Amino acid sequence: QVERLEEIFQDMGKPASGKTCKGMSGIIDEGSEILHEDGDPSVIDAGIIAAAQRVEHYEIASYGTLKTFARTKGDTKAARILEEILNEEKEADHRLTQIAETSVNPEARDIEEDEWDEDEEAERPGGGTRPGRGMSASDSERRGKANGPWT
Repeated sequence: QVERLEEIFQDMGKPASGKTCKGMSGIIDEGSEILHEDGDPSVIDAGIIAAAQRVEHYEIASYGTLKTFARTKGDTKAARILEEILNEEKEADHRLTQIAETSVNPEARDIEEDEWDEDEEAERPGGGTRPGRGMSASDSERRGKANGPWT
């Protein structure tokens, strides 16, 4: 991706200099906190996938916006390159969702369900988190983790 982005800058006659993105840095910092959490490995894995998907979503928004700008400007080559990168980011997000839905979230759910008492189980609408989408705000608040890795 870096080489393709450098090609776009070269075609524009601009230097491809990197600037730290505060938004992405914050997402990465928040995600890295999960690595230091105590807990069952499958729950930690689910949190890591959720953090990785936040990174992908940020990238999808960024590349989608850049593609639209390039297309609006009439730069079809840059728009094509940015669309290729955008599709790669969407595919990475899709793969993460598949991993979450088919293995990691069900394993984490089973661990988490063992920790709920019968009253909490009866209160929980739908019987669990939605696979591939993390924990709902009410699930997170009930466990006292309103700002935890699942929100």
